[in-house]
Amino acid sequence: MRKTQPLLYATLLVGIALSAFPLYWLFVVATRSNDVVGDWPPPLAPGPNLWDNLGRLFGAEDANFLLGMWNSLLTSAVVTVSVVFFSSLAGFAFAKLKFRGRNGLLLVILATMMIPVQMGIIPLYMIMVELGWQNRMEAVVVPALVSAFGVFLMRQYAEQAVPDELIEAARIDGCSTFRIFWTIVLPALRPGAAVLALTTFMGTWNEFLWPLAVLEADNPTVQFSLSQLSTTYYTDYTLMFTGALVATVPLLLVFIAFGRQIIGGIMEGAVKA
Repeated sequence: MRKTQPLLYATLLVGIALSAFPLYWLFVVATRSNDVVGDWPPPLAPGPNLWDNLGRLFGAEDANFLLGMWNSLLTSAVVTVSVVFFSSLAGFAFAKLKFRGRNGLLLVILATMMIPVQMGIIPLYMIMVELGWQNRMEAVVVPALVSAFGVFLMRQYAEQAVPDELIEAARIDGCSTFRIFWTIVLPALRPGAAVLALTTFMGTWNEFLWPLAVLEADNPTVQFSLSQLSTTYYTDYTLMFTGALVATVPLLLVFIAFGRQIIGGIMEGAVKA
């Protein structure tokens, strides 16, 4: 067993290095000028131009990068909270409550996951036009408030994490269904909810196709803003890499925060005595 540990640690270090190098290279290019991007061998040390590139990034009028960051942050936060709450509530209902048509309704929800997102863009855009939501953040937020994948994930997790005996004991004590969910089920679902929150935030933050269809350049999301940094005749790679670097920071912070919640929830256990 001891002989395998050095090989295991070496494999982990190589994996970490391969995973972290793209982020490091992103940072290196963001600190350089555009004329060294194609150099060989490529520069591996950070340069002195990071603050200049940041100034050009946030000063680019066509990109509206600061507004795009704010719109994406607000949209991702609202969508994440909504998806986690409603998915946990629906998952608890499908896993632990007995009602007519439960299995059929769950199949309908799962069937929506089989429809490609691209097929729904045109009818969804027509709905946004009827509502007058073109170039408004409601058009990005409202369609994403509930997730079929989130309902399925939380249903599977609630099935395993919440004992039926605990729910029955709460009912005997006089708890309502929503109080059982809020005080007993939701804390037990915290590790699964953290995973769902992380994936939802990342997916909403990285969404590009739908905001591109329904928003305009004067009211973008961060991915829309990044696409505006590239022009037809000239590509400033350092500016694009700087934008990508700044856009990655919130994802790293959210990953660190929810990663701790996942580990903490597992260590505490799903149900406390």
